[in-house]
Amino acid sequence: MGFKTIPIGYENFKEIITKDFYYVDKTLMIKDLIDSSGKVNLFTRPRRFGKTLNMSMLRYFFENTDEDNSYLFKNLNISKAGDKYLSHMGQYPVISISLKSMKQNNFEDAFKIFKQNIADEFERHSKVYEKLSTSKQKQFLDFCKKTADDSEYLNSLKTLSQHLESAYEKRVIILIDEYDVPLESAYFNGYYDEMVNLIRSVFESALKTNDSIEFAVLTGCLRISKESIFTGLNNFDVYPITENAFSQYFGFTEDEVKQAVEFYNLEKYFPKIKQWYNGYKFGSTEIYNPWSVLKYLQSALNNDTARPEPYWSNTSSNDIIRQIIFEGDENIKYKIEELINGGHVTAPIYEDITYRNVKINSDYIWSFLLFTGYLKPIDFFKNEHHITCFKGVIPNIEISTIYRSTIMQWFEEKLNSTPRNELFDALLNEDTETIEDTLSDWLDETISYYDSKENYYHGFLTGMLTGFKGYTVKSNRESGDGRPDILIMERKKHLVAIIIEIKVADRFPHLSSKCDEALLQINEKRYDAELIEDGFKKIIKYGISFNGKACMVKKET
Repeated sequence: MGFKTIPIGYENFKEIITKDFYYVDKTLMIKDLIDSSGKVNLFTRPRRFGKTLNMSMLRYFFENTDEDNSYLFKNLNISKAGDKYLSHMGQYPVISISLKSMKQNNFEDAFKIFKQNIADEFERHSKVYEKLSTSKQKQFLDFCKKTADDSEYLNSLKTLSQHLESAYEKRVIILIDEYDVPLESAYFNGYYDEMVNLIRSVFESALKTNDSIEFAVLTGCLRISKESIFTGLNNFDVYPITENAFSQYFGFTEDEVKQAVEFYNLEKYFPKIKQWYNGYKFGSTEIYNPWSVLKYLQSALNNDTARPEPYWSNTSSNDIIRQIIFEGDENIKYKIEELINGGHVTAPIYEDITYRNVKINSDYIWSFLLFTGYLKPIDFFKNEHHITCFKGVIPNIEISTIYRSTIMQWFEEKLNSTPRNELFDALLNEDTETIEDTLSDWLDETISYYDSKENYYHGFLTGMLTGFKGYTVKSNRESGDGRPDILIMERKKHLVAIIIEIKVADRFPHLSSKCDEALLQINEKRYDAELIEDGFKKIIKYGISFNGKACMVKKET
């Protein structure tokens, strides 16, 4: 078996096949799509789960072009499906556009990108130009040159499909990839209503009142219907992550991941892959994040000691996680804390969620996280109002790191924007009651994770004490070199130094004894020896213990 390059960043089906890249065969999606007979089909999946590659596959299979593309599918599963399906190959004019590049800061620039997308697609079909009447030729050229009136772009996909049907005497397949990216960008940049109006008008024209289409396929993260983007579409089929239909065609199944690691002789990495990148559930199918799996396999091929990384966090839009943590109320923060500490959240499923109503109703947040890949459903049930609900958990280590890094960013920003002088003054003045109250208040407002408890509290306290003028803070938690957890030293005159040792109590009543244990350790290990040698005039010793959101502070008397 020859070596195949792992196709990182490649989303063109033809390129992957012709360059003999490693390809996970998803071509039976074509068979299921033909069997479903849906007029307009929407597939909602998280970002980077193979939607664009599948749309490219559909285009190369169905599109009638001068070049015979049947060789691309010669050894793939669809080639064995029978004439009922292969008879559709290369038979249709296809309109294929992606809206994923419409991420601009304002509507005007986003609309320019839409015009460019339309121009590119008209030019791709330029050979039909000669078959058009004079007036239609002018209109065709106006779209190619991006000089058509703005209002004409609302009907641009319908117009092109009519031209193609006339030229080919065959109805058209329309493929629209990542249709909701412009809506997400518009929401975060303040021009949501304008973008909704554009997308609604284009879709109504192309998908609702268009007799020239054979069928359409759309992909996105969410089903956006509250704004009536899809209102009135006949035979409109939605395939969200909660449905079994087509569940195996986006992302990798476990069998597909096992085949990949065997192909590259990387079986020893499978347990790590399962821990980090498994955990998604589409319908009843367990799914792995395909982007992260491929990135890790590529890393492992180049480095025998490769360690998993949160690859998805570097490519996926995590703005919604940031917004939830930065702006969420106490109930939301509490539930996020439950999740990252291994718990679950229970909430109704709102399949017609929008970016806007996430802010209006906090219950929508959990559906949003479910559909965008940040939660995994482990159970479905009906509540007392007969509404379908789900129990969700964080899918895997990779997603957990996204939550945690966002929390740390939020905590750092909060630290930088809030005065902490009271805490520092209390440490210098040996006011243990104020230290306790201040730390407890901050812990109460902070989202905490406790699976590496002492490291968490150590990082928390170090962050609280860093940045005060004239003092150096040294943290020795990572080094494990027999030094105190935290040292605070006055720089200029060595007037005062503070030694802090941290302990974690498994129960609230044990806080006091843990403080005593910390103070005993400071003295037994002579943590003050170097400070004395360096001439510090006053050395204050604190034992601080934590349990959940509670803390206790004792100083050596």
